[in-house]
Amino acid sequence: MQRTAPEDPARAAEGRAQAAERGRVRHGPPAPDPGLPVLPELADVLAAAVGRTGCEPPGGGAALRAAAVGHWRRRGIGVEADAVLAAPGGPPLLFALMAAAGGEVLLPRPCPAWWAAQVRLLAGVRSSFHVPTPAECGGVPDPYALLETVSRIRAEGGRPRLLLLSVPDDPTATLAPPGTVRAVCEVAVAEGLTVVSDETWRDTVHRPRETVFFSPAEMFPDQVVVLSDLAGAFTPATWPVAVARVPATAAGAALRARALDVLAALGATVPAPVAEAAAYALDDPGPVVERAAVAAALHARVQGALHRAVLDAGALALPPVAGRHLYADLGPLRAGLAERGVTDSTELEEYLTARLGTPVPGGHRFGDSPGALCVRLSTAPLLGATPAQRTESLRARDPLELPHPEQALNHLAAALAELGRARRT
Repeated sequence: MQRTAPEDPARAAEGRAQAAERGRVRHGPPAPDPGLPVLPELADVLAAAVGRTGCEPPGGGAALRAAAVGHWRRRGIGVEADAVLAAPGGPPLLFALMAAAGGEVLLPRPCPAWWAAQVRLLAGVRSSFHVPTPAECGGVPDPYALLETVSRIRAEGGRPRLLLLSVPDDPTATLAPPGTVRAVCEVAVAEGLTVVSDETWRDTVHRPRETVFFSPAEMFPDQVVVLSDLAGAFTPATWPVAVARVPATAAGAALRARALDVLAALGATVPAPVAEAAAYALDDPGPVVERAAVAAALHARVQGALHRAVLDAGALALPPVAGRHLYADLGPLRAGLAERGVTDSTELEEYLTARLGTPVPGGHRFGDSPGALCVRLSTAPLLGATPAQRTESLRARDPLELPHPEQALNHLAAALAELGRARRT
């Protein structure tokens, strides 16, 4: 899955335009679904706060922001309450930050689908540029490709201002090595870019005691904004809330003030009951920490089986180390797909979604070329079709021995194997 070759902007734009004529490319996949029942203690906090009928002030109330401060400090990131922003989900919060920063936005390729959706809303006043990722991971651009892209933007009269990173990454479920993250951030800082580190999936790392993770904000605290959507590890997607930490500098304070104006203008405030539940989760109480660890282990087990099924079929995917997705390159199965009328990722999305009976977004959603034949596979649909089945998966010593995950994995493996057999004939 080598991605260091620069992308021809004209050719990429033509490919996206052609794909748009055949599918709803402009609309991203649904918000991340953990596929698990709501934690009872979290539900109790929300239920106890339903009498609060108002909303938090724009940017979040004092209790929510204080909880975010403690959450980040326990993870080694310095922050003060007046440097925190909260919003009803990651998309409006990222939109406010991008609108406040101005200038062109740089994104790794591939990148979270909801990033591109937010950038498109600002496309009338600025541009975005995808930068290839290294071969060993997703979430961060190749440092040399980043420098080349920044130089090209400036040569064409642009103003590169913001670099978005995802460590750990959705969609690839990888974790960029600290050395790679530092090299990327050094280039960004030297070129005057503000870095937004999306750490939504930080608490979903499969083996946290064996995994070395450093936030870009630990390396460059004065140039990095940290964003976290709680739907990644803590709260249901139907309870939207996200928090961001800005640098404790004059530039950071100005960025926060402008972003706060955007949130206020949009009416993007967190409902009070959801804020109570979010503050509880950010305090890292025992039940929340335990659920996050058990859920990470569950998804790791299922992701491992999913990864093996992809490789056994002859396709490619980097080993997953976080999150609940797998980014698969089905390029080696192109012959089998062509026999079924599938020649790009738009058609691949439609084919696999129909074949598997669950959404399988194509790589074009994540900034990849439609011709790359990439898809993001999710573990959540494999855990069961009912809350009872998903609870059983969560509690099982080995979820792969249960009938519902086994059947779902066998169904997916059979669909991929069909394509692999066609490739070999």
